[in-house]
Amino acid sequence: MPLPSRLTAGQSAPDFTLPAVNPDGSDATVTLSELTRQGRRVLLYFYPAAMTPGCTTEACDFRDNLARLASLGYEVLGVSKDPIGKLRTFHERDHLSFPLLSDPDLTVHKRYGAYGEKKLYGKVHVGVIRSTFAIGADGLIELAKYNVRVKGHVESLLKTLA
Repeated sequence: MPLPSRLTAGQSAPDFTLPAVNPDGSDATVTLSELTRQGRRVLLYFYPAAMTPGCTTEACDFRDNLARLASLGYEVLGVSKDPIGKLRTFHERDHLSFPLLSDPDLTVHKRYGAYGEKKLYGKVHVGVIRSTFAIGADGLIELAKYNVRVKGHVESLLKTLA
């Protein structure tokens, strides 16, 4: 089976509907096209697994910079293959203030090219690729970043999107 191709700026962001844990801890369903239809811009980021050190650092960095990202007109959505129960625990443990979406069958990951070959300790593996997408209110991808490093990623996004 061929691996998904990567998206680039200017392409239409693939629409999706996924179950989520809201910032208040309630269950929800998030549909990208509903958000963009309401004129909202989205920072959609994919991470390998809730409550692992790198993913926790990244989520807390987004949490701590949420006001700065909102001042640029973006709302943050985190996506992983984790089930809702694990996302709820992650949300509560780290006081995350943005929705966490569950994509257990990796359908949305693959549509965004956030699942595929990656190097880990010099070996090639197939798995979740840490990726971030800025999506405009028009539904077009403004920025696509793959294989992002956790440290400095949000700061880099803020500089690029400003």
